[in-house]
Amino acid sequence: MSATIIQPATPRRQRSQLAVPASNPRFIEKAAQSTADVIFLDLEDAVAPAEKVSARANAIAALNDIDWGDKTVQVRINGLDTEYMYRDVIDIVEACPRLDMLLIPKVGVPADVYMVDTLVTQIEMSKKRSKRIGFDLLIETALGMSNVEAIAASSPRIEALSFGVGDYGASTRARSTFIGGNDPDYGVLTPPDAQGQRGFHSGDMWHYAMSRMLVAARAYGLRPIDGPFANFSDPKEYEAVARRAAALGYEGKWAIHPTQIDIANDVFSPSEKEIAYAKRIMEAMAEAQREGRGAVSMDGRLIDIASIKMAENLLRKIV
Repeated sequence: MSATIIQPATPRRQRSQLAVPASNPRFIEKAAQSTADVIFLDLEDAVAPAEKVSARANAIAALNDIDWGDKTVQVRINGLDTEYMYRDVIDIVEACPRLDMLLIPKVGVPADVYMVDTLVTQIEMSKKRSKRIGFDLLIETALGMSNVEAIAASSPRIEALSFGVGDYGASTRARSTFIGGNDPDYGVLTPPDAQGQRGFHSGDMWHYAMSRMLVAARAYGLRPIDGPFANFSDPKEYEAVARRAAALGYEGKWAIHPTQIDIANDVFSPSEKEIAYAKRIMEAMAEAQREGRGAVSMDGRLIDIASIKMAENLLRKIV
């Protein structure tokens, strides 16, 4: 174990993260009644320029007037390169004690985080806020991904990194127009079989980016969150994409439609079978330690201290 100890971020349940355009008050009210763990009121991509100011006012009213229960509530501010961002931060953080986190889009360098952090810190000091605002950072550009490790370490406010696959694909000029899905050309051709036939196997064109962001997040105690999947009429593929992310170690996924919420909650919650197996690992290792052994065989597999850590990680997800 390294002598450098990284403290984990504020723990929150973030299996499902529902995106809601702040320009639509009716959608906001429905979101508050949903089963999503996290709601983010969007002032950025989902809001037309002519509606930016009114959407900000809607977000402030919703944060102050709606009962959000135990949900985590975020606001996705506009980008740092726009004329809207500073008023988004000032007006919302000053007026909304219920706000939990800011979702910062298109973070490219650590200085982007520093800028927002400094502004938020000044507001908290001025307003004597007792609850510190957390940050969820969108890694969705080639610049952001190239600096993701430094970005992850740039502020103690950061709690999560979210992978914005749509803008990331545009930034890297990927030949795909489907947000969250694969291009049909991305795959491998198998060698010819005895009859000369060759198969084609589709690959995951976002695997490298997701893996790199995951490592940066975990290295600095943050939650890695998978971003949007645009085709909400295809729940099976949404589930498949979510399961790939969960297998890598992601803690949750965005939902751009209410029908995706329960799928995400299910995928990112451990199954009864997984829970039972993790408990067996803990019991087997406890017995081994009582007998002075550092490892044990269970179901034909080696179980050791690393197995305990993996089991503990899974059991922490029980809600």
